[in-house]
Amino acid sequence: MYDPTQLRTFLAVAQTLSFTQAARRLGLRQSTVSQQVRRLEDAAGRPLFSRDTHSVELTEDGEAMLGFARRILEVHEQATAFFTGTRVRGRLRFGASEDFVLTRLPEILEGFRYDHPEVDLELTVELSGTLHEQLAAGKLDLVLAKRRPEDPRGALVWRDDLVWIGAERLRLDADRPVPLIVYPPPGITRARALEALERQGRGWRIVCTSGSLNGLIAAARAGLGVMAHSRRLIPPGLFRLPERSGLPELGKVDFVLVHGHRRTGAQEAADALAAAVLAGGERLRRPGG
Repeated sequence: MYDPTQLRTFLAVAQTLSFTQAARRLGLRQSTVSQQVRRLEDAAGRPLFSRDTHSVELTEDGEAMLGFARRILEVHEQATAFFTGTRVRGRLRFGASEDFVLTRLPEILEGFRYDHPEVDLELTVELSGTLHEQLAAGKLDLVLAKRRPEDPRGALVWRDDLVWIGAERLRLDADRPVPLIVYPPPGITRARALEALERQGRGWRIVCTSGSLNGLIAAARAGLGVMAHSRRLIPPGLFRLPERSGLPELGKVDFVLVHGHRRTGAQEAADALAAAVLAGGERLRRPGG
């Protein structure tokens, strides 16, 4: 028997790769998180994480437990809803950033629709900056988007490296401005790319602007230039540029769930979808099929 509380704690650590971040997300003490993970490892009879003073990584058994934990928790929540007679209803305005277009987010949304058929789900796909603006204006109830690591808003789904990507045969001339493929303002990756190049004193020119991820990918595959992108979400046909390209480091970026400040009739539905996204967070890092 695997305790659902321990499984939720395990998922939080697996998604953040940090016992500290998981404790903040769950509202627990770090010692409690460590204890619950240790008890789950005892129940499984195998270590689920390899950890030292600097890093936390999933073991091979931990990777396997991810899928089991998600499915166990989904079935547990379905059973609880069935026997308590609670049914989530209402209109839910959900915003997701362009970064998730090519991931398995549709599978998570499909499962949510199946579990909560009486929720009227409205999906908005936009730039992260635009989604945060719409949320603040009360036009959305829940947002899944990027934020800067120093931004305190939202529940962390995972943290990733921003890297430079481009076509495999792309070569940059050190004496010429860097050709950039970017989202329009207020794109977060756009701002990070320009800030990094300005700090380095490197010249740049924008060769393609598009509000569509597919448009940016098409330009990058054609070899028009480089773009800043999440390391774990690199689209097929594009590659991380090597260090010898001389481009500056871009730092980290967070993917978070942010609830609207206003209490609305969709709050219960927003909480249910947020739980589904957090439970299935590892699927967001895989290409859609």
